[in-house]
Amino acid sequence: MTDNQKIVSIVDDENDITALFHDALQAIKDITVFTFTDPKLALEHFKKNKNAYALVLSDFRMSGLNGHELLKKIKNLKKQVRTVLLTAFEVEDAILADYMKKEIINAFIQKPVRLSVLIEVVNSELHNYEIQKRISSQR
Repeated sequence: MTDNQKIVSIVDDENDITALFHDALQAIKDITVFTFTDPKLALEHFKKNKNAYALVLSDFRMSGLNGHELLKKIKNLKKQVRTVLLTAFEVEDAILADYMKKEIINAFIQKPVRLSVLIEVVNSELHNYEIQKRISSQR
């Protein structure tokens, strides 16, 4: 990985989703995409590589550790990392609104999602990450 490479991870308990999203995100330069079907493994990888992480996309419903919990733990480890919650299910609006207000979740995507929309959201969040990183370094 080069200095300007950033890690983006996709966490979803469905292998076909992680593979599809991984392939779609290959079009974005300067990122390395990791996929996980186990949220606990994703969290361990994040802990070991948090300085290189820019973005985590997580499904909402997963066994062991749901998307809310995973993204909250990740934000506690690195506040600047951008987070996107994905789900095919209805999410309790109060929790989602609270997490978005507190910036635990930076973006929300309803599944099924068009790959063009996924790429657009990822590019936007990577741009926001760079802006945040610049602001932090100026302090």
